[in-house]
Amino acid sequence: MDKPLVLVVEDDPAIGANLERALGAAGYQTALAADASTARSVTTEPALVLLDLGLPDGDGLDVAKDLLDRWPELRIIILTARVEEMDVILGLDSGAVDYVTKPFRLSELLARVRVHTRDREDAQAPVYEDRGLRVDIGSRRVTLDGEEIEIRAKEFDLLAQLLAHRGNVVTREHLMARVWDEHWFGSTKTLDVHIAALRRRLGEEPGAPSRITALRGVGYRWDAD
Repeated sequence: MDKPLVLVVEDDPAIGANLERALGAAGYQTALAADASTARSVTTEPALVLLDLGLPDGDGLDVAKDLLDRWPELRIIILTARVEEMDVILGLDSGAVDYVTKPFRLSELLARVRVHTRDREDAQAPVYEDRGLRVDIGSRRVTLDGEEIEIRAKEFDLLAQLLAHRGNVVTREHLMARVWDEHWFGSTKTLDVHIAALRRRLGEEPGAPSRITALRGVGYRWDAD
């Protein structure tokens, strides 16, 4: 999965650099804009924007409105030294989802970033349906013929990967990297064990036709309906 992109709009070089380092260490991609015009020139929709209101070439509230006009689902956390209640109200009325006053604790800000990026990912997560099976990626719920089935975390992650690439082969290496760890050095036999368990969860008997086709030595494919 690609790392979420956080756009940092901050004219203070020291604060901007600190946020870039902290976000990078926390697993995010970052883009840094030191002024309003640079922020407006961004062409890739970020997962989240950290937006300073006091910019050298304009008001951050206007930047927020412009970005939200382009990307209505964009999440913006305002960073500012303004502490008056009216400033808070104006910031939230502009479409921001959160408001943090300077100076702020980096750990608290990162916690808010995690919450808002996770919420957005969950809201955008797909729901897959195939032959009586319904898999809601956001809520991590699986139902079969209308009945919810229990499924373990790794089994769900495998199912999500197979459905995301349904109709195509997903290699063993890809599954191990995405579901376990890209630096996994143990036996990949655990993958086969979990696939077998997943098939049982889906009500498939050993030797019976399966939604999941194994390609020996290569990987697995979810055969779409």
